[in-house]
Amino acid sequence: METWLLQTQSLCIVLLMIAGIYSRYNRVLHVRIMSLAMIWDIILILQIELSRSAILKASRAVTNAMALNVHVTIAVTTVVFYGFMVYTGRKLLAGDREIRRKHRILGYSTFTLRLLTFATSFWAVVPKE
Repeated sequence: METWLLQTQSLCIVLLMIAGIYSRYNRVLHVRIMSLAMIWDIILILQIELSRSAILKASRAVTNAMALNVHVTIAVTTVVFYGFMVYTGRKLLAGDREIRRKHRILGYSTFTLRLLTFATSFWAVVPKE
């Protein structure tokens, strides 16, 4: 798959997340936008894996460029944080007001990680077979 298409999708995901952050006071819209962004991001990862065997290449961490290792680490951490976001978000939707602060902090951390994933994707070079 063409790199420009993957980068365009990645940019759209970041823009969706920004829209989701701005819509945080409209609970229904916020949940829909952020869910779409996270699902699309996971689909993007699957596209990259299916078109480039990215997991196999990334698993060769010793021979990879440092930028690729940093990018993969940040990207994996972002997906792990998505799990925490879903968990705390579901608790918040169920009425647990105590989790709001943790959800907000995790949300901004997750968004920062996603921005770093986008930024490092321009420098992460996948080694040739």
